[in-house]
Amino acid sequence: MIRINKKSRIGVLYGGTSAEREISLRSGRAVLAALESKGYRPIGIDPGADFVPRLKKEKIEVIFLALHGGRGEDGSIQGLLETLEIPYTGSGVLASALGMDKLLSRIIFQARGIVVPRYLCVEKAAFRFSPKEIKTRLGGFPVVVKPRAEGSSLGVGLARNGRELRDRVKAARSYGGDLLIEEFISGAEVHVGILAGKVMGEVEVVPREGFYDYRAKYTPGMTEYLIPARVSAGARRDLDAAARASYLALGCAGVARVDCIYRRGKSFVLEVNTIPGLTETSLIPKIAQASGRDYPSLVEAILMTANLKGG
Repeated sequence: MIRINKKSRIGVLYGGTSAEREISLRSGRAVLAALESKGYRPIGIDPGADFVPRLKKEKIEVIFLALHGGRGEDGSIQGLLETLEIPYTGSGVLASALGMDKLLSRIIFQARGIVVPRYLCVEKAAFRFSPKEIKTRLGGFPVVVKPRAEGSSLGVGLARNGRELRDRVKAARSYGGDLLIEEFISGAEVHVGILAGKVMGEVEVVPREGFYDYRAKYTPGMTEYLIPARVSAGARRDLDAAARASYLALGCAGVARVDCIYRRGKSFVLEVNTIPGLTETSLIPKIAQASGRDYPSLVEAILMTANLKGG
């Protein structure tokens, strides 16, 4: 464990090779600027073949992880940093791997009594679900199709009938791996920010075209963000409790965002993002700003959690 101060050799990892590279680059650049504004001298690192030699050359003492998706968020980089004995922000190896795997995380949530949408897992090489089965097992259309292990809503689509289901499965398969098909729950979509085990606040997302997919998330003007969320105080307590329970169930650490749907007195947990977007317009910064914490202060607070691991 090190004491992090303005003289610490801080490496900011961003970019990488996942499908979320462009978002990661934006997060990393914003983090670098924020740390510099606070008086730190961070070193930006886009990990490649020379990654480990560069860490040693730069004498990096602590890592701020701004990698999204793929090997940046699934526990791989975390395991390497553990081996090198370099502290890093965010969740540990196991929690990172579980957070990226939407199937395994849901199995754990259900074991803890956390409510999730009904879902089916489709193996990469198979697609055998008929519209009749969708009705029987998920309650019918519409349904949501998503890759089992991608973030930033990549490959996520809404299917209103059997033809659209085939199209959405084909699109999601382009990212490789298994798929999840889940019931579509119409309700308030509320994302809860958590830092070091404490709820920071919530933001409700309202896409203009009715579904919060990649296009709605990253196209300016396609989504309205509401703070506070349009739910009752009791609903907010329920959402916060479900989000924190999910964070703890996976053994998360540092900052995370838990995506939920609230409908008819019930909080449904969709997933936990263990390295949420940190561009200045991302949801975690919006939540922090609403609670009185500006972006540079948020980034510094996340940095200070680098020695803390929950799993």
